[in-house]
Amino acid sequence: MRAGGGPGRWQGWVDTSDPNAPPRRRPPWWPEGEPFPPAWRPGHHGPPRFIRLIGCLFFGALLVAAIFGAGVGAVVGRFGFHPLVLIPIFFVALLVVVATGGIRRMTRPVDNLTQAARRIEAGDYSAQVPESGPPEVRSVARAFNSMSARLKTMDEQRKGFLADVTHELRTPLSVIRGQAEGIADGLYPGDAAHVAPILDAAQTLERLVEDLRTLALADAGNLVLNREPTDIGELLRDTVESLRSQADSGGLTLTADIAGQLPTLELDPARMRSAIANLFSNAIRHTPSGGAVTAAITAEGGQVTIKVTDSGEGIPADLLPHVFERFTRGPASKGSGLGLAIAHDIVTAHSGTLKIESAPGSGTTAMVELPGATGPTPRP
Repeated sequence: MRAGGGPGRWQGWVDTSDPNAPPRRRPPWWPEGEPFPPAWRPGHHGPPRFIRLIGCLFFGALLVAAIFGAGVGAVVGRFGFHPLVLIPIFFVALLVVVATGGIRRMTRPVDNLTQAARRIEAGDYSAQVPESGPPEVRSVARAFNSMSARLKTMDEQRKGFLADVTHELRTPLSVIRGQAEGIADGLYPGDAAHVAPILDAAQTLERLVEDLRTLALADAGNLVLNREPTDIGELLRDTVESLRSQADSGGLTLTADIAGQLPTLELDPARMRSAIANLFSNAIRHTPSGGAVTAAITAEGGQVTIKVTDSGEGIPADLLPHVFERFTRGPASKGSGLGLAIAHDIVTAHSGTLKIESAPGSGTTAMVELPGATGPTPRP
């Protein structure tokens, strides 16, 4: 069913059970988020909300008129006033009632926002508010709910991060304390063999503290890069050679394919070497004996791409979307779970991208893309 009207104007609500009903244009005054035209299947969902509201207002007006008529009759019979004297009083009273209802309808969502904000102030980040009221108020409610959900996620990540840091610090500290107490009590001689575990644990602590410092600087946006013109091919070759002994001890083949002509990049060589070394260390750690880890570097269109590929166990599908999160580790991983997170932050600080492609049993490929070439570096 539809009411008459000119083209482009609201034609009234329609029965959506009619498949031939033409589409209606949403008028500019229609509430945001409400479907248009409002659907009503008789005997199924009942009339639309605004139709019910109009009906309630109509019958409410009839009830008020009846009460007013009875009151006028009583006043005229008691005091002899003319009924017209009470008409302004009636309209003022009606205006007060309507205004009070409208104000209450407007203030209720604001009250909900105020209460939820107080809960967040007290540390309860699960506070949510109903998305009701005028379009502007609903928009504020949606923004508030999104903010509270983000705060809740960040709070959970902070608690998990502190728990993981505590766990990572406990192991090397226990080794240092145990070995030192054993030497102090005379259980172990103070020779190089028994001091070596203390030195290894101290180095582990030093690396962990430096990793945490790098992550903290990256999160705060204060990761300082000491950029200088760098031969990216030479940097990759040096990184591979520094890890060759580690690969040889694990029975792995480590190779690097470096193009004959690569551009010179403006980057921080120390931090970039650390990021690339993290990728190689992960590949070596998760590749069984007899496997291979290969690196390839190419330049095209002013962009340098570095690929580190291994023939290892691969990354489980459920873990792959989280590899750049802090302390993310696989079931058999022995690392701290910070390497890929640090490499990602360093590459991002250089305006580059780091991608991980992997499948269980098919190995893993880490791809670094760096922009900003300043010129070619010829190679023999």
